[in-house]
Amino acid sequence: MNRNEIISKIGKKYYTANLENGEFSYVQALKKVGKDITDFKTKEEESQHKYLDIRFENERLVVLVEAKDDFSKWDKEKIRKQLQDYVRYEKAYTGKRIVALLAETKGDDVWTWYGQSVIIDEEHRKKDESKILSFEEYEDRCFGKVNDKIKVVDSIKYLNEQLHSMGVNEKIRSQFVGTCLLALKNGLQYEGVTSMLDASGERITPQKVVFARIKSILEGLLAKSKTLEKAGKLAKINDYVLSAQTVLTLSYTDLTAILSYIDRNIVPYINDKSTAGQDLLSIFFTTFNKYVGKSDKNQAFTPDHICDFMSKVVGVNKYSRVLDPCCGSGAFLVRAMTDAMDDCDTEEERNAVKRNQIYGIEFENTAYGLSSTNMLIHGDGNSNVVQDSMFEREEWIKAANINVVLMNPPYNATKTYCLPSFVETWSAKQKEDPTKGLHFVEWVARHVSRPCKIAVLLPMQAAIGNSNEIRRYKRKMLDNYTLDAVFSLPNEIFYPGASAVACCMVFDLSQRHETANRETFFGYFKDDKFTKRKGVGRVERTDEDGNSLWEITKEKWLDAYRNRREIPGLSVMHRVTYEDEWLAEAYMETDYTTLTQDDFQNTLNDYLSYLVKEGKVYED
Repeated sequence: MNRNEIISKIGKKYYTANLENGEFSYVQALKKVGKDITDFKTKEEESQHKYLDIRFENERLVVLVEAKDDFSKWDKEKIRKQLQDYVRYEKAYTGKRIVALLAETKGDDVWTWYGQSVIIDEEHRKKDESKILSFEEYEDRCFGKVNDKIKVVDSIKYLNEQLHSMGVNEKIRSQFVGTCLLALKNGLQYEGVTSMLDASGERITPQKVVFARIKSILEGLLAKSKTLEKAGKLAKINDYVLSAQTVLTLSYTDLTAILSYIDRNIVPYINDKSTAGQDLLSIFFTTFNKYVGKSDKNQAFTPDHICDFMSKVVGVNKYSRVLDPCCGSGAFLVRAMTDAMDDCDTEEERNAVKRNQIYGIEFENTAYGLSSTNMLIHGDGNSNVVQDSMFEREEWIKAANINVVLMNPPYNATKTYCLPSFVETWSAKQKEDPTKGLHFVEWVARHVSRPCKIAVLLPMQAAIGNSNEIRRYKRKMLDNYTLDAVFSLPNEIFYPGASAVACCMVFDLSQRHETANRETFFGYFKDDKFTKRKGVGRVERTDEDGNSLWEITKEKWLDAYRNRREIPGLSVMHRVTYEDEWLAEAYMETDYTTLTQDDFQNTLNDYLSYLVKEGKVYED
């Protein structure tokens, strides 16, 4: 396939070149963004690896093509290394997802790489993809189809109803499904099982044989991961899930029905070796947790797309050392691990991320079990996830040399969960954290390394700051750190769980707010293009062609934040102190061009409802 045919097949509208001969110079490209190509070269790299043959790009994906006349004439190791150099340059240039191709021009052979890290070697090559595809097809490979996401989310309602009808306790359903999914991903054989005799001659039922196989798989995974507290983690899963009475009483027929449904309707969409597969897995696990626990209005499981956005905001990469001190089901840790591994160039770097760079703490027993299972499902990374109070892990946190914190602390924590010395200052009537989670953030900020960035979800009350305690902690934060940004998020972000209206605050710990002497970015990011679906939660919307509206929205939000753009109705820059409201709503200019007749009617309806509720107007 010649050069013109390659461009035509992938898509001319995505083709980008910055040299007259149609090639792409990374020297020029990196220089345009203030970077020097020599900073991204390896010691053994040959100097001529600067000019890529063909490049394609849109707002979220880049396709790199290095063309060779005939692969048989070339040193395969050498040309793979050349392509790896271009991948490294591209990561430095745009940071977008990458598809990398080696293509013959005198033949039809094509070698393809994509997924996490994009490691250009024979082991990671997509051996079943030996033809040039369209740009849109590569997008589906890298991001997954929105239809696939909807299918995975739709499976949740059915699965929960089945577990309910079989009598599985609601409190352990998430952990049970996660454990089954983990076992199935690692080769669990559950069909055609018959009863058998154990070593003592006692007859074991088929379902107990299956449970024993699940336990054996878990033991192997934990042994392989060299995880901390291996025995404790296994004991929790065994005691809390596999030995639960409502699980043990499942018949073999019911157990195989559940396993078969997960195997056929969820596992096929999930591949933890690809970023798209990781995304689908996170969506399933987080949404299932929210759906099963929807009766608990204090549960605030962070949606995967918000975890993704916050990870991008703080720039998680292969050098990041990430902490979530209130890790819950592990959603932030999974996202951080995925983003960090996407930035890696070798399998060694990927393993280092999983072993040494992801740290989590969870106090509550159930959530700790969920986070351990979640990390194992995603390909480990739970080596440094522990069960404890964050306030008991001061030295552990300091030794980890953390430079990124992603967290969603409790908003109404009782005394048991809070810092003891802080609780001692409460009045006798005080039952819950008066700072709405801010005291967790301030404590963490004091115990991580500098420089460090914190992205944290907090309720609107913490940003408005009407109470003395909230104002006191806002002052503590600005006396020591910089408020970099605040994003107002959709009102029902935790639906169907907690009803709290949340915002995301971003703190730069490198210097005091006054010393930084700069304006804070405020984003009014209320419309994430998700919609509520009865019985499931909030689901992603698409355009008429099936493309994700969230992906477009995310890039718009990130562009506004990174470039400090003031956009009417979306974002504003403003200089604030601890006494001010930390919300875009207080400072943003209204974009009147977007208002419709429905907006006026809805406002009038809301006001009328308020008047009726207050008894100022009576219905006739």
